Amino acid sequence: MADLRSAFLKVYSQLKSELLQDPAFEFTDDSRQWVDRMLDYNVPGGKLNRGLSVIDSYRLLKEGKELTEDEIFLAGALGWCIEWLQAYFLVLDDIMDNSHTRRGHPCWFRKPKVGLIAVNDGVLLRNHICRILKNHFRGKPYYVDLLDLFNEVEFQTASGQMIDLITTLEGEKDLTKYSLSKHCRIVQYKTAYYSFYLPVACALVMTGENLDNHIDVKNILVDMGIYFQVQDDYLDCFGNPETIGKIGTDIEDFKCSWLVVKALEICNEEQKKALYENYGKPDPVNVAKVKALYNELNLKGVFEEYESKSYEKLITSIEAHPSKAVQAVLKSFLGKIYKRQK
Repeated sequence: MADLRSAFLKVYSQLKSELLQDPAFEFTDDSRQWVDRMLDYNVPGGKLNRGLSVIDSYRLLKEGKELTEDEIFLAGALGWCIEWLQAYFLVLDDIMDNSHTRRGHPCWFRKPKVGLIAVNDGVLLRNHICRILKNHFRGKPYYVDLLDLFNEVEFQTASGQMIDLITTLEGEKDLTKYSLSKHCRIVQYKTAYYSFYLPVACALVMTGENLDNHIDVKNILVDMGIYFQVQDDYLDCFGNPETIGKIGTDIEDFKCSWLVVKALEICNEEQKKALYENYGKPDPVNVAKVKALYNELNLKGVFEEYESKSYEKLITSIEAHPSKAVQAVLKSFLGKIYKRQK
């Protein structure tokens, strides 16, 4: 895995170098330095799971055949396109949410001299994806399929972000808007398509597959993405901050979290009143009351039951798939997230 990661990072260096020499734009030293610094700050800083998953998935789809250097590079380039997409979303998300930190560092727009130039940087990040695809895939028979795939997933993700933003409008804190189906819709569109479906779809396209023949794979990966976000919501409240690397603030931030929608579903009138009075308030006293209520409702137990049922359902769906190679890809994804602690 360490070898794969270092090979993957080498691909980043090459792609960045090509973008900084793009013949379609006449760079000055200042503009080249700006883009160089902006890319290094925003693109390679995360866990890189989405990007590495493209190479992993492609390797499993090739059923143990040794990958050529060219195949590793191309799968890596598609992996980086997903990391670029993620960087574009996060740079703009942080501005919309007025966030302060991302991955333990100040958000890009909080950096001195950056500010709202970060909006244009987000647009540039999105455009870099098209440049990378053109540079390395234009001669491939599946080039148009890749463009369609990235365009569609970007549209789905931006639409998911819109539902999230209009559900949690500032000054309109209204828990009646929150439900399990609303939570599911936000997660499906905002997270599941680009984080779970897109890496596998890239690998399938590279092997010459038609994605229209793999709707079942898409559905399984979207379900996995929803399960992953429910885990995230659970860990935000019940996880160990030292393990997950952040202090959860979903309660203070009035997030449409799985925990609050489950609580609303199973609580009595008195408990509902307490939720309405305390949810979304920054005071630690209010937060503690919400957590106490979650414990009273045994949401830990409710989550554990959800987790085991989701796992059984996913395994059953995966094992019904006719291709052993596709099963291996899906099981590899599930193995990485089942019962995770961070």
